[in-house]
Amino acid sequence: MKSNLLLHIHSPIDLRLLDEAQLPQLAQELRDFIINIVATKEGHLGASLGVVELTIALHYVFNTPEDLLVWDVGHQAYGHKILTERRTIFHTNRQLGGISGFPKRSESIYDTFGVGHSSTSISAALGMAIASNLKEDFEKQHIAVIGDASIASGMAFEGLNHAGVTDANLLVILNDNAIGIDPSVGALKKYFTSVKEGKNPKQNNMIKSLNFEYSGPIDGNDIFAAIKELKRLQKIKGPKFLHLITTKGKGLQQAEENQVKYHAPGKFDATTGEIIPKSEENLPPKYQDVFGLTILDLAQKNEKIVGITPAMPSGSSLKFMMDAFPKRAFDVGIAEQHAVTLAAGMATQGMIVYCNIYSTFLQRAYDQVIHDVALQDLPVVFCLDRAGLVGEDGATHHGVFDLAYLRCIPNMIVYAPLNEIDLQNILYTAQLGLEHPIAIRYPRGRGVTIDWKTSHFGKYEKIEIGKAKQLKSGSKIAVLSTGTIGNNVSLALAKIQHPKNFAHYDFAFVKPLDEKELHTIFSKYESIITIEDGVLNGGFGSAILEFAATHKYSSKIQLLGIPDVFIEQGSVDEQQQYCKISVDCLEIIFSSY
Repeated sequence: MKSNLLLHIHSPIDLRLLDEAQLPQLAQELRDFIINIVATKEGHLGASLGVVELTIALHYVFNTPEDLLVWDVGHQAYGHKILTERRTIFHTNRQLGGISGFPKRSESIYDTFGVGHSSTSISAALGMAIASNLKEDFEKQHIAVIGDASIASGMAFEGLNHAGVTDANLLVILNDNAIGIDPSVGALKKYFTSVKEGKNPKQNNMIKSLNFEYSGPIDGNDIFAAIKELKRLQKIKGPKFLHLITTKGKGLQQAEENQVKYHAPGKFDATTGEIIPKSEENLPPKYQDVFGLTILDLAQKNEKIVGITPAMPSGSSLKFMMDAFPKRAFDVGIAEQHAVTLAAGMATQGMIVYCNIYSTFLQRAYDQVIHDVALQDLPVVFCLDRAGLVGEDGATHHGVFDLAYLRCIPNMIVYAPLNEIDLQNILYTAQLGLEHPIAIRYPRGRGVTIDWKTSHFGKYEKIEIGKAKQLKSGSKIAVLSTGTIGNNVSLALAKIQHPKNFAHYDFAFVKPLDEKELHTIFSKYESIITIEDGVLNGGFGSAILEFAATHKYSSKIQLLGIPDVFIEQGSVDEQQQYCKISVDCLEIIFSSY
């Protein structure tokens, strides 16, 4: 019986002591280790399985951490973490107090650059390579590993464009598996497909035209071929580009056959690969599905409706509309800036454009929101999925900044529904005709209305723009909440000893604020509490403080929300407890009044 090699690998130093002939065995052990942990602890599976051989080859050939390795996005970096001193704690991946699901500089010297959003690796590695040149270190290697979905992003092109006119010791490795989270799209994907199939003449190679030493495509799951080519490229100075073909989910049949589902499959049987089903009986709908089903229903009745998403058709549920109306719903790839300005262009021609972007990714198109949409006052409908705290993905993926960064933009309407009924109604209201752009933010996960689809779906009511509503009357203290965190408020108020002291108001519109209602509230209540699942600095609570200062109200005001720190990975409930906005925390705070 062969001894287990992986158990003796604590760092790449140990890895480099192995004979090259032993590496296929190590690859199988590493693949099994990832499968066994992710099967019970959950996380990103398919991407890491696909690059097991590449990961071993990189650390075997290059002298990491002296040679600098940058992973784009980081979904595929589990094998990297396991081989770089974190095997014994890998079971804590994405958990409170555990290791991050993405490379993180403060976690390990082998994580040379913090990632989580796509298409940053080439620019970062180029910056490192130029810095090495400036320090007259011409031997250090700088490697960026980027996927075929990420390399289509504008920022990746910017990095390639700059690198091609430098003498930087940079190696860009294209991990080409034809899929990101969803299948890759666009002309560049078709170009790489033609290269893989040998249909593109060598003289037409666009990478070579950018002054890169190009090699490939080669089989990235053949560890000996990968090592041989990496050793060759290691000796070549200047910008280099290696085109590798890999299979996402490699080594687990189901993950290879259903790459979308097994990107992050949840719990599954490590032996059979079968996903352990979760009962969805008597559960409220996912907010993404409320969006997806509602937009499809509205599009069937209104031919002017168009849907856009930057590479998140499944995650946003825009796929419902894409399947039914492929000419009116677009996946533009990982191109948030393009998505926003594309929406603006369509809006100038009278189309009603629903641009669905995760809150954390809209940050990547902030200038386009201001310059191309708001400045021109175009009524684009931004649907910001994954707003608020998102759980195990952690600091890179929280949608907690949107209230603050959108509230300061002129012409922008900002709305956060309390529940799925409000979400479908604001989606309906938006297509009736708005004079300004609107951002609708809603969280990851499920709503609160179990029978939404049977009792409420398709039964629309127009929402009055800028109107707050009172959810509960009270005598002394007014609680003002925005968005779905208001459901925590309602649950907490139901548990305290003197609920009659508390009134509760839902300020779904963070902008424009219902100033008429605010004058009534400040005139009536001695204390005000604001609650949001966004950052306190510049957010909803700040807006209330600004109102109070402007109108010289002297009521006591307490702000609850996300503090001025990056919230690390953990469950949403754990993160809410840390921020003191969980039901239990709110009950304690309310009881102290």
